[in-house]
Amino acid sequence: MYRFLLTPRWWGINVFAVLAIPFCIFMGSWQLGRFEDRVATHQQQEDRSDRAKTAAARPVESLLPVDKITSGRQASARGHYDTGHQLLVPSRTLKDNHGERQGFYVLSLLRTDHGKALPVVRGWLPGDAGAKTDTAKVPAPPKGEVTVTGALQASENQGTDGVQAGGGLPQGQLGMISAASLVNIVPYEVYDAWITLTDAQAPLRAVPPAAAEGSGLDLKAFQNLGYTGEWFVFAGFVVFMWFRLFRREAEAAKDAALGLLPEGEMERELAPEAEAEAEAKPAPETDTGAGVEVEAEADAGAEAGAGRG
Repeated sequence: MYRFLLTPRWWGINVFAVLAIPFCIFMGSWQLGRFEDRVATHQQQEDRSDRAKTAAARPVESLLPVDKITSGRQASARGHYDTGHQLLVPSRTLKDNHGERQGFYVLSLLRTDHGKALPVVRGWLPGDAGAKTDTAKVPAPPKGEVTVTGALQASENQGTDGVQAGGGLPQGQLGMISAASLVNIVPYEVYDAWITLTDAQAPLRAVPPAAAEGSGLDLKAFQNLGYTGEWFVFAGFVVFMWFRLFRREAEAAKDAALGLLPEGEMERELAPEAEAEAEAKPAPETDTGAGVEVEAEADAGAEAGAGRG
């Protein structure tokens, strides 16, 4: 009954199923592992952030370059603010008791004792960075030598929320906090990192540190989870289709063994027999000679009748 499994067609089906099912399971497991790694990294980042809030500040040079481990750590630097290059970072949101509000960061450059400048986000203000009424509320940076302490952050990139990488901003505004964006604005070297102050000067509000890139439960993490489900569904679909084809072929083989064929197949089976019977049947004969004699007698009778008349 199951001899059909040895046909070339079923050899191809079986090989495909044997290869496809483990591959789908492997890919689903891999995507699930990626999701679990992101969840674990997110938890580790939250733990590090909690510890960083209470840990002692370290010199910023000792925490560079910024990575997933040093991001969010308390860093300190000593120097004086460049009052001639205070910048506003527009279109930045901050959550408060009223929900998310639109505003702008206030960024100043701290000229450190090591010669490089450290971008320092002194705080956030609600409003429009292009409106004079809102920018008038920005306090001037402290004068003289100061020591700043805040959460260390990696330079922003085009994928960071709120970044305006297209340019075209008015003078005094910055679309992306990074050394690459500042290199054409200030005439000195800038650290490839920045800090957000823990204690902001009134009326500024402190900007909370952002999670390190690739360590949060973002859209990519849930895409991995969705892909996990898709691969397992593909594996189940292959199994379902194999059993469906197997059942159909087995039923057809069983019907054939009992002489029960589907209507279409029965017609195809009976067609050669009908043609053979039609060929063996003799064709009907036509007596053409008798017909000619009858016509001749009819003509002779007609001529005799005319003579008597």
